[in-house]
Amino acid sequence: MKVELIKGLLQNFSLFKELMEEEIDPIVEISHLRTYLAKSFVFMQGEPLDRVFFIYTGKVKIHKTDLSGKEQIVSILQAGEMFPHAGFFRTGNFPAHAEVLEETELIVIPVEQFEKILLKYPELSIKMFKVLGEKIIDLQNRLEEKILCDMYQQIVMLFLRLCKTNAVRKNDLYKLTSHFTNQELANMIGTSRETMNRTINQLRNKKLIMLDEDGCFLIHSAKLGEEIL
Repeated sequence: MKVELIKGLLQNFSLFKELMEEEIDPIVEISHLRTYLAKSFVFMQGEPLDRVFFIYTGKVKIHKTDLSGKEQIVSILQAGEMFPHAGFFRTGNFPAHAEVLEETELIVIPVEQFEKILLKYPELSIKMFKVLGEKIIDLQNRLEEKILCDMYQQIVMLFLRLCKTNAVRKNDLYKLTSHFTNQELANMIGTSRETMNRTINQLRNKKLIMLDEDGCFLIHSAKLGEEIL
């Protein structure tokens, strides 16, 4: 029963959807389903990197801390995503903390055994490389934002990025599916809370973003995009 459950869960991920029985069965055999409570850590920055995780339900915050304890949020991951992407074809330690934001179910797979399966099935490896390639492009875009854009533009692009990764569409608006404090938003791009507060107020005055009755951001993505043209 447990094996069939894990197989069914894995097949919800685009990476595994079209696999043949002989391809997915070895992955099922090395997979484990784990439940993590809110505010718990899946792993800590610097721990040995020996597992990769696939989110079935819930949300996970990936963040780093520097020597002074300052937090830099890398991403907020949701159901259907995997992490860490740096977990494949390298040795070392986890590059960041993974903190659970709400009760979360994860499929846990040992890196060493999963890499052997990837090498055995070329089509799965190609899919995996496409996922990694998308992450590389995202990181390149963020680096370009840092170099070429002022802070107002960086904050605008942060909200546009969140529309794609952490939101659901409601008519002409996008509703963020996570509650972000202004400090958390600031930590995503390395600015101050005061700068984030000021810019959010400017965007609200322009009717480009607003808050709904639940305290979630509603974003007019199309009009917000005009701010960086």
